[in-house]
This record gives sequence, C-alpha cells and structure tokens, in this order.
Amino acid sequence: MREITFKEALNEALREELRRDERVFLMGEDIAIYGGAYGVTKGIMEDFGEERVRDTAISEACIVGSGVGAALTGMRPVVEIMYVDFMGICMDQVYNQAAKIRYMFGGKAQVPLTIRTQGGAGRSIAAHHSQSMEAWFLHVPVLKTVMPSTPYDAKGLLKSAIRDNNPVLFIEHKSMYNNEGPVPEEEYLIPLSQCDVKREGKDVTLVAHSRMAWYSIEACEELAEEDGIDVELIDPMTLNPLDIDTIVTSVKKTGRVVLAEEGYKTGGTGAEFGMLVMEKAFDYLDAPVERVASLDVPPPMSPVLEDAVIPNKEDIKEAVRRMVGR
Repeated sequence: MREITFKEALNEALREELRRDERVFLMGEDIAIYGGAYGVTKGIMEDFGEERVRDTAISEACIVGSGVGAALTGMRPVVEIMYVDFMGICMDQVYNQAAKIRYMFGGKAQVPLTIRTQGGAGRSIAAHHSQSMEAWFLHVPVLKTVMPSTPYDAKGLLKSAIRDNNPVLFIEHKSMYNNEGPVPEEEYLIPLSQCDVKREGKDVTLVAHSRMAWYSIEACEELAEEDGIDVELIDPMTLNPLDIDTIVTSVKKTGRVVLAEEGYKTGGTGAEFGMLVMEKAFDYLDAPVERVASLDVPPPMSPVLEDAVIPNKEDIKEAVRRMVGR
C-alpha cells in the first residue's frame, strides 16, 4: 500500500468530498491562494475555483457564523480556524448556535458543519499557538470532537465528518502534518463512533490520542522489548462521542489503565475518561488510574522549556512501568 503524509491524506479527503457533493465548500483564512497555514489545502482552489474554496477575513466569529448559516440553508461547509487557541473568539457560534440548533428545533434543522483547526505544541510558537484545548469541547453536547493520529485515520475520519449532519470539530496536530503512513487509494470511511485498538496486549491498557497515540506506538514496542510489558494501545480518535465500551473491555482484560494526552492535566480528557473507567470497570482495576499530561502552565516558546512541559514517549513509558511496578 502507498504511503503519504498526514497533510496529503487530508488534502485527498477534501478533494474527494468536493467532487462527490456540490454542496461542500471550504472557507477560512489563507486556505485558497496560499493553500493553508500548513499546506493542507494547497492546489485545491486552482482545481475547484474561488466559489468553493474561499479566503476569509481574519474573524473567527465570522468564519464559523457564516458556516452555521450556510449549513442551515443546505450547504456542507468545511471551515478552518487557524489554531485551536483561537476557538475562544467564536465560542458563541460553536456552543450556542452550531451545537444547539438541531436540538432546539426538534431535529427539523440540521447543521452539517465541519470545523478544521490545528492544536498541540512542538513547533516553539509560544502559548497563543501551541495549546491542546480539546477537553473544552467535551463539555458541549451534540458537538462531535475528532483527533486523528495517522494519515489513514485522518482521511477516513475527515470524510465521515463532512458527511455527518451534526457539527464536527476536527483537530489536527500541527506537528504531525509531515508524518507518513499507509493510506489506500480506494475510498473508505471511519465512523465517528469507535476507538481503534492499534496494538493488542494483556498487561496494561494505554489510551492515547493524536500525537500521544503516535508516540505510544513506538513506546509500546520498546516496552515489550526492554521490559517484557505487553501493552494494549487504544486510540479513541473521536473523543466525543467516546467509544467507552472498547476501553472498558480492554481494562477488564488488563486490570490497569494509563491515559495519555497533550492537554493540561487539570480537567483534561484523562480526567473524564478515567472517571468513566472508574464508573464502568472499578471492580476490574488492579491499580489506580494513571494519567500522563502537560503541566498546568501555558506552553513556553523556548524549545527546552516546551519539551519540559509537554509529555513525550519517555513519559508514557515511565507511567506504564510505574503501573506494573517496574
């Protein structure tokens, strides 16, 4: 199977959905002529025209608000907010409008809106451009939140997001765009409702998404080789709605769980997922739930300090070792 980059997989997904459905269009800052801040939409305007790939003003509220309006009138917009750090500027449009309209109108109105944005650290671009804010959005009913970790997942999940009749927040890690992986040339979809068991194991369940899942793949192999620890790796992919059943099934088998995220530890995804494990599988746990997360400080610009704040592969390995007493 061919191997392509994360950003090439996203570009393919957008092109395929633009060809498949004339109601799909793209809108955001610098996505047309420039091709996006990270090159994801490069070349798409030249192939599909300015009507379907639109540059916008620097106004996040306008971008998402226009997307909500377009979705309500029958279009399927894919809008881009350049960084997840800027989502606060358009939160009213996200949680009071996009996420509530279908519910408040009894299902008579739909908001098939996809919001693409970039999250995560690793590029030393300071606290306004380096945060992992996905946990914010788990608190918003109806809004689906997706964070892929591989090119294969990115393409299949983005296509499903665009076809979904609910608003979807699609967060791409900015440090993963050049990561390569196998992606089939034929069409495929990944449902926005299931975890992916990326590695089966019997000693510890490791739950990790986005870049932490990417780190965890290598960490699991090293733990097996160096320590004889057999880790089962689960990538949630879609954080909301969460496929908690797959995680619980794994925990019942291993009796131990480590939850890894790049977001802040306080109020993070690990806190929510860990409590769900406690509620649904407490009697099967042989050790307390372990969390790996960023320190509760804004991401520094200094590469050395950023590395000290953000968790990495070695942090994941140490957490797993602690879990089994190594």
